[in-house]
Amino acid sequence: MPSDITYQDELNQERTLRLRQIVNSLPNFCKEYFIGIEPTTSIRTRIAYAYDLSMFFEYLHENNPCFKQKSISSIKLDDLDSVDSSDIESFMEHLNFYLKPDKDNPDHMLQFSNKNRGKARKLSAIRSFYKFYYKRKKIKTNPASFVDMPKVHEKPIIRLEVDEVAKLLDIVESGRKLSPIQLKYQKFTRSRDMAILSLFLGTGIRVSELVGINISDLDFDVNGFKVTRKGGNQVVLYFSDEVKKSIKDYLNDRKAIQPIAGNEDALFLSLQRKRMSVRSVETMVKKYTSLVTSIKKISPHKLRSTYGTNLYRETGDIYLVADVLGHKDVNTTRKYYAAIDDDKRRMAGKVVKLRDE
Repeated sequence: MPSDITYQDELNQERTLRLRQIVNSLPNFCKEYFIGIEPTTSIRTRIAYAYDLSMFFEYLHENNPCFKQKSISSIKLDDLDSVDSSDIESFMEHLNFYLKPDKDNPDHMLQFSNKNRGKARKLSAIRSFYKFYYKRKKIKTNPASFVDMPKVHEKPIIRLEVDEVAKLLDIVESGRKLSPIQLKYQKFTRSRDMAILSLFLGTGIRVSELVGINISDLDFDVNGFKVTRKGGNQVVLYFSDEVKKSIKDYLNDRKAIQPIAGNEDALFLSLQRKRMSVRSVETMVKKYTSLVTSIKKISPHKLRSTYGTNLYRETGDIYLVADVLGHKDVNTTRKYYAAIDDDKRRMAGKVVKLRDE
C-alpha cells in the first residue's frame, strides 16, 4: 500500500468496488440513483441500500406478474409505476421469513428472517429510491410513501458495570480463566489486547476507527491520537495516563515484531504480523468478555457504550459525550443515555422523606 494512501482510503476503495459490483447486478437505471445520493450518504449506507434494493427486485421478479417475464437487468424505469403500495407491503411481510438456496449447495435451502429493525432499514432504502425518481419527475407515483414504517423499539444500553470492567482487565493481565490453548497464544498478545481494551474503555473509539490507527497517529506529549471518523473527517481523541501506559507497554513489545510489508505503521498487528481486522478485534473482545459475564453479549460497540455511560455519569454533559463519541446529532446520544437520567430521577423520588420513620 503506497505510503500516501491511508487505511481508511484503502477501505473506501474496496467498498467502492463492492458497491459497483452490486449496482451492476441491478437494473441499469439504478446507477443514476447511486450517483445522485453519493454527496449525502456514506459508502456503507449506499452498499446497504444496494443489497436491500437487490432483494426488492428479486422479490418483484419472482412474485409480481409484471416483472416475471423480465430479467432483473432488463427492468426499465417506467416499470416502477406498475408497483403499488400493496406490492411493497407484501415484500415487507415476505421479509418476516423466507428461504433461499445455499450458494455452496443449491439443493439445500437456507432460512432467513428480519425483525422490525431490519425491515425498517429495507423500507428506508425503497423510500429513498422512489423519492429520488419521483422528485425528478421520472416516475408518476411514489407508492413507498404510503407504506408505514415498522415500529422499532429502542434497545436498552448493554454495557459493563465498573466491577466487570475491573474483572475484564484483570483477566487480560493475569490470564485467569483462559484455557491452556488460549494462554499459549495470549502470552504473545497480552500487551496488545490490554492496549486495545483500554482504548475502547478509555476513549469510546469505534472498532473500525481503532483498526485504522497508525503509530504515526500517536502523540504522547498531549496523550492523544488522530482518528478518521465516519464521513472521513479527522479528529484528535485524548486518553488518560492509564491508557497511555498500556499503549506504551504494547509498543515496547511490538518492537520485537517484524511487520509484513505495507503494515509497518499499523499500530495493532495480528499474529500474522499484519494490521488487525475488525473481525479479529471483535473475536478477541468476545473471548475475554465472555469470561466476565455470561448473560451479556459484549461487542466492541458495547465497550463504546460503557465508556459513553461512564463519561455521562461523571460529567452530566450530553454535548461532550456526543462530541467525543462522534455523534453528528446530539439527539442520538440523548436517546441512548436518557436511561441514566431516569435512574437519577428515580433516586430523587426515594431520597426525600415526608415523615420521619
